Amino acid sequence: MLKIPDNKIIADWKPHHKDLFGVHVIKLHHRLIDTGLFTREALGRVIERCPAKELGIESVSFDGDDHRRVYGELGKTSGVDAIAAIEKGRIWMNIRRVMDWAPEYRELLDKIFDEFDDRMDGFKTFKRNLGILISSPNCKVPYHSDIQGQSLWQIEGIKRVFLYPRSDVFMSPKNIERILLRETTEDMPYRGWFDEFAQTIDLHPGEMITWPLYAPHKVENHDCLNISVTMEHWTKPIWNSYAVHYGNGVLRRTIGLSNGSTADHGIHVYPKAASALIWKKMGKQIEGDVIKTRNFRLDPASDDGRVAI
Repeated sequence: MLKIPDNKIIADWKPHHKDLFGVHVIKLHHRLIDTGLFTREALGRVIERCPAKELGIESVSFDGDDHRRVYGELGKTSGVDAIAAIEKGRIWMNIRRVMDWAPEYRELLDKIFDEFDDRMDGFKTFKRNLGILISSPNCKVPYHSDIQGQSLWQIEGIKRVFLYPRSDVFMSPKNIERILLRETTEDMPYRGWFDEFAQTIDLHPGEMITWPLYAPHKVENHDCLNISVTMEHWTKPIWNSYAVHYGNGVLRRTIGLSNGSTADHGIHVYPKAASALIWKKMGKQIEGDVIKTRNFRLDPASDDGRVAI
């Protein structure tokens, strides 16, 4: 059983947060560190247990000013040594769907969302997900948007998070449709002047943030190893919004319908959800990328934490 002071993960929840959750940016303090599940030693064991298909390891390769993503593997490196390698390089490790194969993290995930559900009347979540991100000093995550409810929980190091207004100027409905139909990654077009309108938050260990659905953001690590937890969830309004945007994308591509409603309620939700389902059953949705080539292996003895393979 998890042992948490006063049996709560969120340390400073206030009644007004239930009116802000999912609508505005909220920054709270958490007690994940007190669980003992996120020490380097504990995470080293998680890395070693992780099924290969759920362990993402990425870096970048530079050719002059140009760069491209390259993909790595753990090899025979221990989990703790893998973290040491990441600390030396320009590497991202994404440990995906931890709750599916590590029951103690499933218990934690359910506890957190049960806590949220208890504090917000009518807030019922499903398809909950927990991932762990381990990334090198000064790493950056480009401007992007997520398709479900999202929160970021800091364990070690400091991240600077840039959160942009949830408006068509910063993330248009057409671009949301492209993400949902998998015509592009979550990375989206960015302009330097966007930063004039960003809310900037330095996220320290023991802090978490959540933001409105589809609100674009980017992340920059400070000059230190970063360990973070991502949590995702769906609710009925989030599912409705997904169905509506997806359906609008299908209708735009099939009959040229544009400027369809994006409201997450109303009778229009159902035919758009049906069109999304038909599109998928017809095999029109683009499948996710399958990584076939691994370019490097983690190696803590290397100057940059990796060796070519």
